[in-house]
Amino acid sequence: MSVCAGVFAVSCTRESSTRACTLQRESQLNQFLADVERRALRIAEIAVRDREEALDLVQDAMIKLVKNYAGRPNDEWTPLFYRILQNGIRDWYRRQKVRNRVMVWFGRGGSDDDEYDAVAQAPDLAGRTPDEEMQTGQAMQRLESAIQALPARQREAFMLRTFEGLDVAGTAVAMGCSDGSVKTHYSRAIHTLRDKLGEHWV
Repeated sequence: MSVCAGVFAVSCTRESSTRACTLQRESQLNQFLADVERRALRIAEIAVRDREEALDLVQDAMIKLVKNYAGRPNDEWTPLFYRILQNGIRDWYRRQKVRNRVMVWFGRGGSDDDEYDAVAQAPDLAGRTPDEEMQTGQAMQRLESAIQALPARQREAFMLRTFEGLDVAGTAVAMGCSDGSVKTHYSRAIHTLRDKLGEHWV
């Protein structure tokens, strides 16, 4: 084997090893995004009360995560993703506020209430009776209304801790605040929800 052939073999080995690592990394990132998608959509949907807008926010957050943070360690993806999503939700509220001011100026205020996606509201086929379905639906509506009524930071802390299962440190990274602030917002959210819904809910 010549020296040239030996160098070529080493560079090919490195290249194929790098390519394998890149493919593995992409696979891990795709799996992370698939795992987080439904929960993130639910969080965004409760926050903005519009399924299409929530889908856009989640997709934007996923694109930003891949574009800017794909090289970060896997355990950092969850708090980073939720921080990007929460920032997107805040930006959406700012844009809505400006839009509503402009529309009021031109004599049209408020937001357009589009039809809600019927497929997303399809009944659960778990064998429950219609009465049980109705009671569960009403209970979930009360819960969602109570969560939506929370102040934004309390809602963020509650949803990230409860729905996503992040610990205090991960929630603090996602919200961009201190651990103490997370504990305060979460505690206030829990007390407010217990007052509205009763002890058995939260």
